Amino acid sequence: MPELPEVEVVTRSLKKTIKNLKIIRITVNNRNLRFKLQKNFEQILKNKIIKNIKRKSKYIIFDFGNHFYTILHLGMSGTLHIPSKKKVTNLSFYSNPNLPKKHNHIIIYFDKIKLIYNDPRRFGYFKILDTKKDYDNYFTRIGPEALDRGFNLIYLKSKIKNRKKNVKNFLLDQKIVSGIGNIYANEILHQSQISPMKSVRKLSLIELNKIIKFSRIILKNAIIFGGSSIKDFKGVSGGGGNFQTKFTVYNRENQRCTKHKCKGIIEKKYISNRSTFVCNFCQR
Repeated sequence: MPELPEVEVVTRSLKKTIKNLKIIRITVNNRNLRFKLQKNFEQILKNKIIKNIKRKSKYIIFDFGNHFYTILHLGMSGTLHIPSKKKVTNLSFYSNPNLPKKHNHIIIYFDKIKLIYNDPRRFGYFKILDTKKDYDNYFTRIGPEALDRGFNLIYLKSKIKNRKKNVKNFLLDQKIVSGIGNIYANEILHQSQISPMKSVRKLSLIELNKIIKFSRIILKNAIIFGGSSIKDFKGVSGGGGNFQTKFTVYNRENQRCTKHKCKGIIEKKYISNRSTFVCNFCQR
């Protein structure tokens, strides 16, 4: 699943490409996404101008002005494409330029280009929010991003009280901190030298501060490097993300730990059925 950095890269790509464009028409080939597409979706958005495109957590937000929004969550396999006669520009993480057309569920037409939403697993979804109240209420379900000022020591201390979760599942809980997924949780905990199996109740203040520090550093760097391309991610420029070349632990099973003077080896474990990579020395 794309995480905060990858969704940020997609959002920036979209902003450069379709901001201020008017929707001419929409073709819906399949309404049965993760949540069934709203009735009259295509009629409601027809002739609307996209005033801005922004991101919140893992959501892409199309802002039409006057507190009218459409939000998009890419789910596990959702991708966005802008085809042309010369090539197909992929705007999404985990994308493939040759994805079967049968998974092109929604096509949004502008004057000279079109935006295709392709999603083989159909875990992604669109939702229209047409009032400020609906918009604000929708995002009360998620916690602050790790890049927000609200993700601080006071906040974390309040959230770890009486919790039995291990620290990795704690970071993956979108109600506590939003935008972090499996890849970056692994990287954050490795840089912090904290075992992913450790109970959050046993985290010291020093360890909490490390989590805050490295969450921000790693997510910011991932955005700078264009996200992590596990498959064929392409931005508008046609280039893929490169942060996977900076991984210190993820997908490095049986390799030496990259920490200075660490003699450990990266082991692969499973926590809540998710691949977890951990150094057997500095993350004990």
